[in-house]
Amino acid sequence: MKIKIILSFALLLFAVTNMHAGFPVPKTVENVNVTITADEEAEAITSPAAGIAGRDMWVAGAFWFFLGGFAAHRWYLGSPVGWNILFIVTLGGLGIWWLVDGINIFTRNWDGL
Repeated sequence: MKIKIILSFALLLFAVTNMHAGFPVPKTVENVNVTITADEEAEAITSPAAGIAGRDMWVAGAFWFFLGGFAAHRWYLGSPVGWNILFIVTLGGLGIWWLVDGINIFTRNWDGL
């Protein structure tokens, strides 16, 4: 019985400590000189990845309202896959995360909006 408790505690401790850094990690970008040809520029403008930067708040809000239980708004806004799956399994954090997500979407407090 003791070994089960110890292993359960060790697994819980391992899972919690690997979820996030215990301190803010600054993102640094160094100056890089890049030359782009006209062909590369045209390809970048027409590529599907070019539209990722700005997401529409109303589309995210519709996903949140109608398909919120399946984390459709989180998939649309580019949240990490693990958090999206956890959102689905816990039923939106029993509705709390779902409500917080809606507030963040409509106040444009979500990264990517």
